[in-house]
Amino acid sequence: MRIFFLGAIISIFSFLPLQTLAIDNLSGEQLFIQNCSGCHINGGNIIRRRKTLKLSALEKNGIDNTEAIAKIASQGIGIMDGYEEVLGKNGANLVANWILEQAQNAWIQG
Repeated sequence: MRIFFLGAIISIFSFLPLQTLAIDNLSGEQLFIQNCSGCHINGGNIIRRRKTLKLSALEKNGIDNTEAIAKIASQGIGIMDGYEEVLGKNGANLVANWILEQAQNAWIQG
């Protein structure tokens, strides 16, 4: 029983660096799809309709720059939790850049 338990612990800890490496190699779009698109489909918001990622809403709420978007992505705001841990080292910045680019292009998929 102890050997099984020890093996399980070693397996978990050996997997963590690979998971972190995989997260660090994702693009802003991939991170958005994995972590944000459930609530923010095509820049919308299924929970709070007025808190979208559309350019007009971002401008109205004073979050129309990558720094503000990255801060919210990592720390959260209102009822939205922060995603700093799951986005990885630079993930919030990658997501913010991608979100702002999509907002400037009216979330038109190309």
